[in-house]
Amino acid sequence: MPEVGPVRGRRLGVDVGSVRVGIALSDPGGVLATPLVTLDHDAEAGTDLDRLVALVDEHEVVEVVVGLPRTLAGRDGPAAQAAQEYAAATRERLAAAGRHDVPVVLSDERLTTVAATRQLSDRGVRGRKQRRVIDQAAAVAILQGHLDARRATGGTPEPS
Repeated sequence: MPEVGPVRGRRLGVDVGSVRVGIALSDPGGVLATPLVTLDHDAEAGTDLDRLVALVDEHEVVEVVVGLPRTLAGRDGPAAQAAQEYAAATRERLAAAGRHDVPVVLSDERLTTVAATRQLSDRGVRGRKQRRVIDQAAAVAILQGHLDARRATGGTPEPS
């Protein structure tokens, strides 16, 4: 896997769920994460992975950051295993598309969905409307945490 360094460019944040996949995008300077889109998780045909690769090309992404949902004790459960498999599948799809230059990294995402839900509720976004954007909000939290850690360590966050 290519080494993650202080390369300038946009990054995608990915929150993998069993039903939906939230996607966030950073600015080219890697300072601010914003919501981009929510994809339907298609475990059978992988159309979400195809769309993810298209987003990498469309936005000239230099790194994909997949949230790794560890337990509060720091252990990997079924959700973490699913995220690791999704990251591996993303690497394979990117390689098949000739994008070996785009690293896919895992980033600890403990409590990001909880924080995103609370933040949306505080803004008055609830119910069905919240379900449509919660995955994007979690992806923003994952990516923003990664960007902040990257800046704090001079360009290379601690591996997850």
